[in-house]
Amino acid sequence: MTFLDKYKEQFKEYDMMEKDFIDDDKILSQLQKWQNPSKGDVRRVLKKAAKRVRLEPEETAILIQNRDKETISEMYELANKLKREIYGERIVFFAPLYISNKCANNCKYCGFRTENKMVGRRTLTMDEIDEEVKIMIEEGQKRTVLVYGESPETDIDFICDSIRRVYSVKSGASEIRRANINCAPLSRDELKKLKEAEIGTFQVFQETYHRKTYRKMHPQGTIKGHYRWRLYAQDRALDVGIDDVAIGALFGLYDWKFEVMGLLYHTIHLEEKYNGVGPHTISFPRIEPAIGTSFTSNPEYAVSDEDFKKLVAILRLSVPYTGLILTAREKPQVRREVIPLGVSQIDAGTRIGVGGYKNSEGNMLPDKEQFQLGDVRSLDDVVRETCGMDSLPSFCTACYRAGRTGEHFMDVAKSSFVHNFCMPNAILTLKEYLLDYASDETREIGEKELIKHIDALEDEKTKKFVIESLRRLEKGERDIRV
Repeated sequence: MTFLDKYKEQFKEYDMMEKDFIDDDKILSQLQKWQNPSKGDVRRVLKKAAKRVRLEPEETAILIQNRDKETISEMYELANKLKREIYGERIVFFAPLYISNKCANNCKYCGFRTENKMVGRRTLTMDEIDEEVKIMIEEGQKRTVLVYGESPETDIDFICDSIRRVYSVKSGASEIRRANINCAPLSRDELKKLKEAEIGTFQVFQETYHRKTYRKMHPQGTIKGHYRWRLYAQDRALDVGIDDVAIGALFGLYDWKFEVMGLLYHTIHLEEKYNGVGPHTISFPRIEPAIGTSFTSNPEYAVSDEDFKKLVAILRLSVPYTGLILTAREKPQVRREVIPLGVSQIDAGTRIGVGGYKNSEGNMLPDKEQFQLGDVRSLDDVVRETCGMDSLPSFCTACYRAGRTGEHFMDVAKSSFVHNFCMPNAILTLKEYLLDYASDETREIGEKELIKHIDALEDEKTKKFVIESLRRLEKGERDIRV
């Protein structure tokens, strides 16, 4: 039995569907309908968005098609306001760990595609995973996303073993406290095993929601060639009790306007089917150059920096209570401009080459990377900069470990009380970082930022808990959380 044959029987469930929740023609017609929205149309949608409720597709289409500079500025201001109201003034930090770049797929835009002979293929051994994770911990990382190619070598048992291995690594009193997964769409039986391995968020990107483009990018005869098998990956995870899922699209494969609508329809589908539980996060990476991959050099639908800012703000306005992840694909200047528009998570100190934490120079290992990074600064550099942007770096994993996920998380997030957990935990985890890992310069700037945010805590009971917890951290205690 081939790797593809393993799933063919399960594809039938989706082949028998008359339709799914993505209707290409409907999306295109909605965008066409609102080609020239008035200022009144835009402000009507912004008035609704200010109530922190999810927008409908027609409303999002109005924001997408808006070209008026005055109301685009108003969109940006509201996106920033909503992010702060719902998530507080903090940015959550993580770093990816690439476990394998062996892949059975042949996606036109991917440096890992099977036909690319310029990539040095390897899969980390368990001992090598130990080495990589130890380096990450000793740089200050507390949360990661594990990334795998789609290969028989990284089957479900290997993935589960690697998750357990990541959690087992300690360095002093520190460890990785949350391991999310970015891997191939899996069957329900495989997903049950992931749940037993204490997976964090299960993340699968559709890449593009546009069917014709999807077929063009993902050759038939590969697992990734099946559109609906990928489209319903999060459904299968939720079906077996993994209640924390994430979605995303790779911007630049097709018109960004269509992809934003696709992400919204995906969110609506999950919320309607799973009692209000939509994606915990949405990612929106842009295509970046990749070694041996000519398609990435000049993609037809490349997204400009201005359109990128706009689409991020629109996502925040459309799904205000969902986390938005901005990756180190983007250059530092772009990150500085986009973060205020609604971003709640970023990666930093990132190495995307397999074995990159141990072996890369300047955070780069080109012949083992899926694409080129735009931001190769150290974690410490980005933490220091974030402290100067009126945002508080956070390494918090408390909600996951306290069971505030799925329906519970959405209830809290939608009521805008997340900041009552997020800000105290951000303060405490940043203090840990400053005590254990920060440079002298970052520690000085970070301590000033802590004082500012402690003073801003409105609840006296919470403030007292935070101040007492900071003293405990200074005495050597770790992992204190609300």
